[in-house]
Parts: sequence; structure tokens; C-alpha cells
Amino acid sequence: MLLVSCAKDLGEYNVDEKNPSAVSANSLFGNALKQLSDNQATPSVNINVLRFWMQQWTATTYQDEPRYNITTRNIPLNYWTPFYREVLMDLKESRKLTDADTDLSPAVKNNRIAVIEVISVYTWSVLVNTWGDVPYSEALTEVNQPKYDKAADIYADLFKRLDAAIAQMTPGSNFGSTDLLYHDNTAAWIKFAHSLKLKLAITLADVDEATAQAAISASAPLAFTSNADNAAFQYLGSTPNNNPISNAINAVYTSRQDYVAGETLVDKMNTLNDPRRAFYFTPVDGKYVGGKIGVNNTYASFSHVNDAIIEPDFEALLMDYSEVEFILAEAAARWGIAGLAAGDHYAKAITASVDYWASAAGLPAAEISALAAAYLAQPSVLYTSATGDYKQKIGEQKYIALYNRGYDAWTEWRRLDFPQLTRAASSLSVIPLRLTYPTSERTLNKANVESAASSIGADEVGTKLFWDKY
Repeated sequence: MLLVSCAKDLGEYNVDEKNPSAVSANSLFGNALKQLSDNQATPSVNINVLRFWMQQWTATTYQDEPRYNITTRNIPLNYWTPFYREVLMDLKESRKLTDADTDLSPAVKNNRIAVIEVISVYTWSVLVNTWGDVPYSEALTEVNQPKYDKAADIYADLFKRLDAAIAQMTPGSNFGSTDLLYHDNTAAWIKFAHSLKLKLAITLADVDEATAQAAISASAPLAFTSNADNAAFQYLGSTPNNNPISNAINAVYTSRQDYVAGETLVDKMNTLNDPRRAFYFTPVDGKYVGGKIGVNNTYASFSHVNDAIIEPDFEALLMDYSEVEFILAEAAARWGIAGLAAGDHYAKAITASVDYWASAAGLPAAEISALAAAYLAQPSVLYTSATGDYKQKIGEQKYIALYNRGYDAWTEWRRLDFPQLTRAASSLSVIPLRLTYPTSERTLNKANVESAASSIGADEVGTKLFWDKY
């Protein structure tokens, strides 16, 4: 027994099974999906403070981040690094290994490469929408000081890559159990790719109408059609695979009480008697009360994040059906395209949002339908009588629907200019419109950073990105 249990080679004793020297394409792909979701979902003040800036949440004690301080905790570097190092590099290596795998059938290999491309395009779009010009064509290569490509040029290439990925996918298998987003359902990835194309297109609406209209017309019939299609990352009930929100708020993981609901969002929803308040927040003496933005707030006096959202297995949304319908509503309002009237898509978007949150809370379908219908019937909500132009109508309701998705709410607020947010007391004159480049880039890639800063106007938080024209 001793003889058969011994290692055949003394070198086997030097293998660290917890830190393997070779990783599979599947593992790299699954890890990239989780890192992307973590970066977007986390409320850590060291990484992602966009819920603060969009006044969905606010802080009880430490006000640097709600007041737009991004330097003390080096937030630009902490947000930037995971996208390049953990997400895009893992995706690149996963593709390299997939290309080299001679055991895969052509169909499976094509599907794997295509879904890698789809999630890569999503990740690159977040980088561009956060900083503007970024390293792209020379990134993830052996070039030590990669140039910064123009944001508009990157966007143009992302459309090409997305179209090629869509054309390459066929219903069938891809990464099996390590497809943590759509669980080996390539047909669902195709819908997601078309929905992502809508998202990219509407972002260009004020700067490149022709591209935006063509992309939306082509992909609208093939995008999400219900909440069952949502790009949702399902977390698990224990560490290290729990939703990062639970690490920051859930009493099982922390005793800190740093976050309360933001007054801006709560007051808007109170005015509209929005039924989603019960799913977003906890009540205080039967009412929903938001904390002041950028000043200290007593934890017990204000509404908190709803208990369901802070559960370790709460899913994170990268994109959902409600967002698709809001895009189609805007396309219909702007250009008369997207199949239905703007008001019809607008109603579908709000209904989808109410349905998502109420269904998660276990409400029966009939009750959910009644909630959505009553909300839409209010004169201040109804599309045909709501105040303002389409940007205000869509922008304010989209803002509400994008609760708990700080990055997406920030992007849409910058693009549509609604809702009109009041800046927190700060030394800055504006709510940030972008993050500044990481300090490490200025140290290691100075010439290219300075060139990029000149290209976009200035490396400042108040510099508008190329698609933010108004």
C-alpha cells in the first residue's frame, strides 16, 4: 500500500495544486465573467462609487466618495486594473487556448470564440464609456507603452467585432458549465449580442445617427423579448462566490453600516408612488426616507438597501429586457423606427422593470400586472402626458429602472441629461463625467497618456466623452 501511494517522481511534490501553472480555456472564461460582474456589482468605495454619484445610495459617515473624491483611494486605478488584467487578459488567453484545441468540433470552437468576443466587446465599451480614449489596439500585447486609441475609433471596431461574433454563433454548446452567464445556451448569447449592439448604438445617437439607426433597425427584432433573456450573473450563497454587495452590507459578512438609500431617488419614487420602492428599499415607520447626499446620515433614520439585494446569492445584471425596451422607445421617438410607437416601448420597459423586481419578491403575476398598470396610468408617468421631451420622459424612468446598476445609470444620465441631479457639496464644480487616467499610467506610459488627454480635451472629471454632446 505504501508503494502504490508514493509519487512516481519527486518533482510531483513541488506541484502547488492551489496555484496551477496551466489553466484551461473554460476556467479562464468563467473567471473573466465573474471578475467583470464583480467590478460592476461591487459597492466598494475603493473601486466602484457610481451608486453614490447617481444618488441611488449615499453614505452615513465617510463622505469623500459621495463628494467625488477619486484620488484618496486611487479609484481610477482600482476600477481600471480588473478590466484589463482579470477580464480582458483572461478572455485573450481563453481564446488562445480555444484556437489551439484540436479536440473541439468546429461549431463548438466557433461558439466559444464568439461568446468570448461578445463579452470582450461589452468590457471594452465600459472602458471607453468611463475614460474615453484608452489603450486598445496595442493593449494586452508585448508593447510596454501602448498607445491610446481614439474612443470613436474603438467604438467603430467594436461594432465590427460584434457583427462578426453574431454571424459566427449557431445554437449549441460553448463553454459548458463554465458559461456562468447563459449556462451553455448559445442562442441566448445571440440575443445578448444583439441587445448589446442596441446599447452601443443608442450611445452614439447624438454623434452618429446613421450608424445608430442602422444598428438598431438590424438588431431590434433579435434582441431580448422578456426578462428570461436578461444577462444575469448568478452568485452563490457563500464566499468567495457571493455577490460583493453582501460583503459590504450584509450583517453576516460585516458589522459596518455605511450605506443608506439616496434622497434623490427615494424622493422621486415617492412623488410617483412607485411600487418598486418596496423592492429597492426598507421602510422607516412605514415610509421611504432617503439620506442627504454628501453629508452624514444616521443609519437608523433612513431607508436601507432592501434585504433581498444584500443576500449573498442575489444576481447581478449586465443588461436586461427593460433596458432594451427603453432603447427602442428612444429610437422610436428620435427616428420613428423600432416597430412600435415610443409610448408602447416605454410602457413595455417600465412593465418589464416592475415585473423583474416584483417577481423576485414572489408576487403573483396578476398582482404584478395590476401594479404596473396602475403606475403607468398616472398622468406624471404616462408617456403621452408626462412632462418634458422624450429625453426627460425616458431618462427619468430609465434612471429609476437602473437602480443598483451604478455604471449604467451614470452612462445614461450623462447621455440623456436626465434626471437633473443636484451636485453634492464638493470642491468640484460638476458631478464627474469620466474618471481620470490612473496615476500608474502617467508614471509608466506618460507620453501616451498626455497625448490621450490632449485628444479628449483634458484628463479631468469634467471632460465630456465624444458621444456626450449636450
